[in-house]
Amino acid sequence: MASRVNKSEAKPVAPEYKKGDKVVKAPHGVAIVDSVDVRTISGCKQKFYTLTILENGAKITAAATQVETGELRKVVDEGAVDEIYEILRDRDVRIDQQTWNRRNREYTQKINTGSAFEIASVIRDLVVRQSGKGLSSREKDMLVAAQSLLVKEISIAKASSEEVVREEMLALCSLP
Repeated sequence: MASRVNKSEAKPVAPEYKKGDKVVKAPHGVAIVDSVDVRTISGCKQKFYTLTILENGAKITAAATQVETGELRKVVDEGAVDEIYEILRDRDVRIDQQTWNRRNREYTQKINTGSAFEIASVIRDLVVRQSGKGLSSREKDMLVAAQSLLVKEISIAKASSEEVVREEMLALCSLP
């Protein structure tokens, strides 16, 4: 007789966050959970996290359902930092010669995923492009913004200062 698997048990359980946890809220960056609240909306109880974005101190509210979609996730672990650094080191990439509007849309989509790996690929691509043709002022702004998001997250993952992480990234890919 074959054993039956309860599908609800096979599904990965989304992490629960508590006050004081550091999380990443796409596309805002690293945040601290200030509170966890249950609210009734249209007769349904839903969990919400109140967050403070570390970069600018902004307060935002995120539905717990955003954990399942990846819009709200835990900070990468130290093991993932090596993978991120490998992405930044890679120079064997082909940069599309598409228009700035299309590149901007693609880079923005990657940054908005909140994935540290996608953000690292945007930084890498912009650095490679910078070494060839140079960057427009908007591309430079995007590079600085992506760098800021990644530096903050890696510094927390490594329990290191942002200055140290920024220097490591500079050594890896000649960031400005």
